[in-house]
Amino acid sequence: MNPALTLYAAITARLGALAPAVLPTLSRLVFAGVLFAYFWASGLTKIGEGLFSPSSGAYAQIFPRAFEALGYDPSGFALWQKLVVLGGTYAEFVLPMLVVLGLFTRFAALGMIGFIIVQSLTDIIGHGADAATIGAWFDRASDAVILDQRALWLVPLLVLVLQGAGPISADAALRFVHKK
Repeated sequence: MNPALTLYAAITARLGALAPAVLPTLSRLVFAGVLFAYFWASGLTKIGEGLFSPSSGAYAQIFPRAFEALGYDPSGFALWQKLVVLGGTYAEFVLPMLVVLGLFTRFAALGMIGFIIVQSLTDIIGHGADAATIGAWFDRASDAVILDQRALWLVPLLVLVLQGAGPISADAALRFVHKK
């Protein structure tokens, strides 16, 4: 074999061996640095007077058209809508925390993916995001809030769904304890 190809194969084999440890750990670190505070702050805007009383902002963010149709009075919402708002609010705290800690990571990352998809659809349909905000793939602009940014948000979460949390995580500690 060509010496250059042999060297390339050796280097890439070593890099490939590092991937199961580095990629999930780096994905959680990037999530913590880029998105954790974003979701936490968003969740704080949804908290009302108690754990079971979301703010008006929660209804405005999650059910914008329905909230407007009700004259911005949350008492007109059905029980299922109130439960969705509460679930969305709790999810913005619990799921990011689980991802950062690396606890039940695959499920938490899958939940975050679902959350981001619903969030994006709500922005597009419920809030009527314009074409510039939605963006388009394969164009020259890489700064659209929905398609561009959120696609990049999903990649580290997909790494976590597929590979788990990595060696420095609560999941790894649980596996260690479980083996004893």
